[in-house]
Formats: sequence, structure tokens, C-alpha cells
Amino acid sequence: MEAAIKEIILKYGPHLKDRDALSALKRDFCKQYKLKSISNSQIFRVYQELKEKKSLPRRLNQESFERLLRKRSVRTLSGVAPVAVLTKPYPCPGSCVYCPNEPGVPTSYLPNEPAVMRALRCHFNPYWQTLLRLQSLEENGHHPTKIELIVIGGTWSYLPDRYQYWFILNCFRAANDFARLKKQKKWQAASRGDWFKLLKSLPSPYSRKKSLEFFRKAIKIEQSKNEKAAYQIIGLTLETRPDYINEAELVQMTELGCTRVEIGVQAPDDEILRLNCRGHGVSEIIRASAGLRDYGLKITYHIMPGLPGSNPAKDLALFKLLFTDSNFQPDQIKFYPTVVTRGSRLYDWWLNGKYQPYSDQALRQLIIDCKAVVPEYVRIIRLIRDIPSESIIAGNKITNLRQVMQQAGVKCRCIRCREAKELKNPENYQISQKSYEASAGREYFIQAESLDRQTLYGFCRLRLSANSKIAPALIRELHVYGELVPVGGRARVQHQGLGKELLKTAEKIAIAADADLLAVSAGVGVRAYYRKQGYRLSGTHMVKKLKTPKK
Repeated sequence: MEAAIKEIILKYGPHLKDRDALSALKRDFCKQYKLKSISNSQIFRVYQELKEKKSLPRRLNQESFERLLRKRSVRTLSGVAPVAVLTKPYPCPGSCVYCPNEPGVPTSYLPNEPAVMRALRCHFNPYWQTLLRLQSLEENGHHPTKIELIVIGGTWSYLPDRYQYWFILNCFRAANDFARLKKQKKWQAASRGDWFKLLKSLPSPYSRKKSLEFFRKAIKIEQSKNEKAAYQIIGLTLETRPDYINEAELVQMTELGCTRVEIGVQAPDDEILRLNCRGHGVSEIIRASAGLRDYGLKITYHIMPGLPGSNPAKDLALFKLLFTDSNFQPDQIKFYPTVVTRGSRLYDWWLNGKYQPYSDQALRQLIIDCKAVVPEYVRIIRLIRDIPSESIIAGNKITNLRQVMQQAGVKCRCIRCREAKELKNPENYQISQKSYEASAGREYFIQAESLDRQTLYGFCRLRLSANSKIAPALIRELHVYGELVPVGGRARVQHQGLGKELLKTAEKIAIAADADLLAVSAGVGVRAYYRKQGYRLSGTHMVKKLKTPKK
């Protein structure tokens, strides 16, 4: 195996132009050496060894070769590496008709979902899950030095406080430990097959038996370490229900390092929510959205077209409402089209003929219509949930629906459709801004885009609100797009000063509005960046005093 891989790299590597050529070469070598398969991760491991020994051919373009080996390169094209970790099963406060209730996994999740399978193998241990995901990303050619930690598992706010702090604490500790652990000989010697044996030999550094006060102190220590760590958590996402958002919960979320919250909105309609036994109404969605904004947090809405009580025309009207009513205005959207799975009450309704999901054609047309009205300051993260098709009894089973629709020419002005991805440094760009009302405040979307407005290089979300208890001006997000560039790596769209330019524009707008203080909801791993721009840590936010013009 190793001999075959070395020949691929040393002899043919400099001449490979695309992934199709690499796939054909692997097939030829499997026949020649009588191998079952050669994975990209196996090639990447040998490539890294040759690279460390400085034994690579001079003609080999290392950057291009690494990109060919990188599995699912789209994962890090937004400038960050997403690392999803799952909480252990806890009782759910809701009783939604569409949620499956499988034993041994959190409510609404299925045991064969990719993230759930990883969590089950790790016994829901957050330390192991984080290490495993970082290792997996590196084995597949990514450089996950900028981590967006995404905590899934249902209603985060319903979990015991002590468990919450313990869970996040161990995620930070794993990120801090990873650079040291992967240098150990037993780590390097571990093959993919015995990786889980290696994980089981690593105890969690913090026991769950410690007190809440201990965890609150320890998490500050680990966060401080992470500011200078090789693998930094620059964003932390939590998911919860709108009716569990209150001021105490918002304070706790920011203490944990949260920068984004996903809430299950499903449909902004009281009758649909009641029929589906959601347990809350539209007023709770409005109140949660306002609270999240005024604490500087980004907001993702989960939207479920096709719920009982709705139809495509009503779904479209409700979707438009999200961007015409200032009580909503989410920053990001996840489409989770309603599907029928075993273990849900909806499954019984479907068996009895009381519910019928949308046809594939109706669903596609609805998504096309929805994408047409998405504002350019919104990012559509998902078009479907990552449920294996074999678990779907009725409803959409196309797992790559986004790709299918892209190939059909469907696109929109949302952030994801315009983000820079693999492009090099922008030579010509323009800074523009759009403002809109949201939750009794004014939002500014400041963007750096190409002159033809087709490519988005970066953006900043600024909020001005008299209701904020953090500061009158809040930067809820500052993001520069392009392929993830590790610290010290070659410059592309990232590290070109765009972030500073967007930040200065936001400061000027805040000053013009007579705001004397600007706060940033900054991920722990990017605090050092804001310190260089004159910001200082105050509580859970990076803040800067502004020089307002004399009247």
C-alpha cells in the first residue's frame, strides 16, 4: 500500500490536474498492486510524512495537490472549519408531532445521522468528539485552525447548568490539547482502524463530578488559553427553543463563548405551531429574536416547509414575512422540509392518510420561490437536514438537493451563493452597506463585494439599539470569506486587511449615530485580533470607546 501511494505522489503527483485524474490513477494502482481501495486520507498521510522529510518532488505544486486530496473541500471554503458535537440524550420539553423519538439519542435525532454516529462512538464525550473531528478534518486535507464549534442535540437551554459548562469546557480543552496530542508517537502510529481505541485511552480532563463554580472558573482559564492556541474556537453555536430564551439564559450563553444561536421557528404562524404541538407561539419567537440581537448574537432560524396545516402558497407567504416584518429578520436560514420518519406522531398521521408531504416538484419550486426573495444580508445554510434517505418514509429523499438545484441553474443573492470560496486576493472591490429595521433597532449590513456585485469577499453586521444592555452599538458578526488560511499561511482573501476596513466602516457609522461605545460579540479565538484594533475584553464582549463628534 505505502509503496503504491509513494509512487502516486512522487511520480505522478506533479502531473495531476483534477480529481477525475486522481481517481483514475487510484483505480489503476489498485489493479496493479491488487488493493481493494486507496483513500485520499491514506495518500494525505504519506504525503505529510514526505513533506516533513522534505522528500517531495520540486515540481509538485503542494497547494494544488493538497486541494486535490481534500475531501469535501467546501467544508472550509467559508473561512472556518465547522466541528459539530452532540450532547447526550436528555428529556425534551417539547412534544412536536414531526420529531422521531429514538432510544439512546437526543429527541429529533436518528442514530444513523453522521454526527450522531460519531457521538455514539465517543459515548457523547465532548472531549473525544472534538478531538475526533479535528483529526478527521486533518486526515482529509483540511487545516482546522479556525474552528466553528456547533453544539447540537435539541434544546440546549433545557440541559442542567452544570452539564452545559462541563460540556463546553471540555470542547475548549480538546482544542487546546490537540496540537500537543497529535505529536505523540502513539497518536501518530494510530491507523484509522484503531483510532477509537486511542480515543478510549484518553480520559476527559475534567470530571463531571466537579461543582458548577469550578466549571465556571475553569472555562475562563481554557478560554484564555485558546486565545493563543494553535487551534482556536472562533465561533460557538448553540441550538434551542425560542420559549427558553430569557435574560439569564443570554448571559450564560455569552459566558460560555456563544456567538450564534439557532432557534426552531418552523413557521411564524400560531395555528400551524399549535397544530404541530410546538408548545410556543409567534410572540416567543419575536421576544427571543430581540433578546439575541441586543446581546450581539447572530440568529439562525430553522424553517420547516410542508408542516401539517400549511401548503406551498402559505409557506411562501410566511417566508416572505420573515423579511418584511421587523420583528423577525434572521441572519441565517436552515430549510428543514418536513419528512416522515418512524417514531413520530406524524408517521401515524401519514399511515392514516391524515398527512401527505409535498412532492419533489412542489418542494423544489417552493425553494426556488423562497430563494428569489432572500435578502443579500441572509445566508441560507441548508436546504435539507442531513437525514439518511433510508430513514425517510415519506418526503424529500434527495440528500444533495442543493447541488441538484445548483446544477439546474438555481441561485440567489444570499450570502452563500455569493461568497468568495477559492478565489485569490480581490484586486478590485467596493464597500457598500444596507440598513434595515429589526427588533426595535437598526441593522447595518456592510459588505465588500466585487465591482459586478457577484462575489462577496466579506461583511460586517452592525446593530444600533437603545435597548441593548451591552452597548448602544454592537458588531454581531465580522467575517471575511475565502478558503480557510491557517495562521502563518499564504494570504488569500483572508488576511488582506478587508476585516479592518469593514470594522472601520462600522465604527464610523456608530460614531455618526452618537454611539460612545462599540461592543463586539467575538469568538474566543479572535479576541487577540480585536485587541490589535483597540478593543478590550469587558465581561463577555470586546469593547471600544468611540470618539463621538461634538454637537
